[in-house]
Amino acid sequence: MKKLILMCAVVLGFAFNASAQTDNKAEFKFNEEKHDFGTIPQGKPVTTVFTYTNIGQEPLILTEVKPTCGCTIADYTKTPVLKGATGKITITYNAAVVAPFDKTIVVTSNAKTPQKYLKIIGEVVAAPAAKAAPSTR
Repeated sequence: MKKLILMCAVVLGFAFNASAQTDNKAEFKFNEEKHDFGTIPQGKPVTTVFTYTNIGQEPLILTEVKPTCGCTIADYTKTPVLKGATGKITITYNAAVVAPFDKTIVVTSNAKTPQKYLKIIGEVVAAPAAKAAPSTR
């Protein structure tokens, strides 16, 4: 019986220790996880910045920020973000095709939630036709 109690205590100790280590991990808190550009003109790239705070204990390190299509470019804070500090993910969408859009950006890190998904949405409309210069004849 003593062996059984001792074994249970050891298992519970390991479980508690693993739980405590998970609670110390870095974690995101974004200002927004979805950005709506609204209506934008064709041929004019648009940019937004997703700002996040590390609400965990350990430094937050982004290992990859990957848009799901070639029409979107991402730049991000490459240095570790300490507890309570903020980082940025800048997303630029090339509004080349006239159509609604809904794009996802996959953020991979060492956080408690190792992958986050950011979204950008909107609608690209045809750019106004350029006015022809008056004739001087």
